[in-house]
Amino acid sequence: MKNPQVTRKRLPYPSLEEWVNRIRAGEVSFLSQAITLMESSLPEDRKLAEDLIQEVLPYSGNSIRIGITGVPGVGKSTFIEAFGCKLTAQSKKVAVLAVDPSSPLSGGSILGDKTRMEKLSGDTHAYIRPSPSGHTLGGVSARTRESILLCEAAGYEIILVETVGVGQSEVLVKDMTDFFLLLMLPGAGDELQGMKKGIIEMADLMVIHKADGDNLKRARRAQVDYQQALHLLPLRQVDWNPEVVMASSLTGEGLDAIWNKILDYKSSTQASGRLTENRRTQMADWFQQTLNEMLLDYLSKKWKDNPESAKIRQAAIAGQMNPVLAARKIFDINIY
Repeated sequence: MKNPQVTRKRLPYPSLEEWVNRIRAGEVSFLSQAITLMESSLPEDRKLAEDLIQEVLPYSGNSIRIGITGVPGVGKSTFIEAFGCKLTAQSKKVAVLAVDPSSPLSGGSILGDKTRMEKLSGDTHAYIRPSPSGHTLGGVSARTRESILLCEAAGYEIILVETVGVGQSEVLVKDMTDFFLLLMLPGAGDELQGMKKGIIEMADLMVIHKADGDNLKRARRAQVDYQQALHLLPLRQVDWNPEVVMASSLTGEGLDAIWNKILDYKSSTQASGRLTENRRTQMADWFQQTLNEMLLDYLSKKWKDNPESAKIRQAAIAGQMNPVLAARKIFDINIY
């Protein structure tokens, strides 16, 4: 005899007003519940999520958003824990949006950042939220932008966005943060041969991590090599020159210097107006990306319900019609 399927009834959501008030009061359980709502794909949840983001929007935007990336094994989580603890010791409120690779079976996170950041996760001034990357490219969650706004509304002054690793769409991280920090390993083969030029060009600061013990000499050499490489790249902005620094999460060396660099960057870009301009550009990109996704979803559903579209698709699969022509015919049928 088969066991009867157990269905769990979801508790009712609070009212929008209560939700916003509880988030603004810094109640972590309500913040976590709101981010879970953002990650839901259910139509009724998506509508509620949109309304909630609209309500918290006036209370967002007051943080410094820092994207942190680097190759797997560079110690991103170790760095974030040490760096985060350094900031919370100064009574700063730090939120970590750690995007994990998704399990192909369950779709959930498989690395478990709270486990890897045990000390920081127990800090009352810190909030860590691991989210599965799902099918999103570039190692960011599809709802990371919404999570940033919610954390800002909850009073977090520093938002750290950790990504899975350096990927072809890592530019997405840059497009949702103010400061892009790239962690590098010392002595990992030929430093200059192995670097990704596109990622280097986007970095606002490069950090040679694990610069301690036997690695110290290699880290110094890597710092010189990368600093020379930066001089060969075209100047990206007039109010900031990216640099290469060394740091150790083990000893804490270099962490204060990194924070001071970030503060300098914030002051410089605020004075020039570029910080505000960048955020407006990011909102425009977010709008366009969301609109594109909605249009694609609408068209995908519409053409699948059209019998004529199904025939054209089969003709393309059977090699009877050029796939490009088939796609054009389906597009014309469902649009015009």
